[in-house]
Amino acid sequence: MYCVKQMREDLYWVGGTDRRLALFENMYPIPRGVSYNSYLVMDEQTVLLDTVDRAVSDIFIENIEHVLGGRELNYLIVNHMEPDHCAVIGELALRHPELKIVGNAKTLTMIRQFYDFEVDSRAVTVKEGDTLSTGRHTFTFVMAPMVHWPEVMVTYDATDKILYSADAFGTFGAMSGNLYADEVNFDRDWMDDARRYYTNIVGKYGPQVQMLLKKAAGLDISMICPLHGPIWRTDIAKFIEKYDRWSSYRPEETAVLIAYGSVYGHTENAANILAARLADLGIQNIAMYDASATHPSVILSEAFRCSHLVFASSTYNNGIFTAMETLLTDLKAHNLQNRKYALIQNGSWAPASGKLMGEMIASFKGFEQIGETVTLKSSVKDEQRQALNALADQIAASVQETQAV
Repeated sequence: MYCVKQMREDLYWVGGTDRRLALFENMYPIPRGVSYNSYLVMDEQTVLLDTVDRAVSDIFIENIEHVLGGRELNYLIVNHMEPDHCAVIGELALRHPELKIVGNAKTLTMIRQFYDFEVDSRAVTVKEGDTLSTGRHTFTFVMAPMVHWPEVMVTYDATDKILYSADAFGTFGAMSGNLYADEVNFDRDWMDDARRYYTNIVGKYGPQVQMLLKKAAGLDISMICPLHGPIWRTDIAKFIEKYDRWSSYRPEETAVLIAYGSVYGHTENAANILAARLADLGIQNIAMYDASATHPSVILSEAFRCSHLVFASSTYNNGIFTAMETLLTDLKAHNLQNRKYALIQNGSWAPASGKLMGEMIASFKGFEQIGETVTLKSSVKDEQRQALNALADQIAASVQETQAV
């Protein structure tokens, strides 16, 4: 049975939610599920904006047919061709032979790659600034390449001042009846998922996001409709500011993140000693993660949030402990920049992880090391405790200096 939400007199949410999927993109844990948003405009000519993932295709088709009520589906605007948003294009083409598919040249190329149906007779190719009038509504197309695929565009409805933003401004999490960000406690229940979604899915492409934000600044926006997560109709500037900060690689908070990779617990102990000393010095809300127990997507998100990062790693096979190496590789792949950092290494006979971590981080833009690398040989002794306390003093001083700016 259909499940739709009427948003305006002629605008409907016709998407679906999935609480069964364990890994988004078969990579990122999503314990709260995910939503797939799609929007249907019932104008003189009907317009569907994007489709959904195969997992919710049955309810999606029911939703569309219910809202259409026997009318033709005239246009499908494809803002993003990733399969979690385009899985139902083929079925819609079979059900609605009259359907025209609107996309840019790269979009249409990808449709041909994913599908075997005849595309050219249905294609309406658009470019930057082109418009589509469907009666009351006029849609303008704005190209947003590499946010986060090369074909991505966003669609602006000048009539209702709505930005259909593709994967931009999305978030992990299945919605529970409340469609809008102002209907939930977003800061408490959604912000961590929004940050983790942005940093892991889009985070590498900060310059491209900045370009899109500059284009969006020239639009009068009353609502942002993303393809995942709640819709924004109030406090829009607040969420745009988050995207501006994340995409310019500026820390969201002056805070300390400690990530450690420990085989038998001695490196973990060093991290705990450092954290305890930082707390004694007045540093609050320290974020600490075991890289072996926490998915790297979570620590990556926290690294985007925090201004000061500490990496503590055992030496493993004469290299960086595997979980820590994976984390650092992920940080590099997502282009994290402009952080203060400190290093702790451990090794029973040949400590090497600190040198190797430093070599990896040397390629990170705008990273500045605090203090000297603290070296352990097996376990913490008085000498290492003193070194850890001294490092904590330097980190705390840097945090306080940052707060004062």
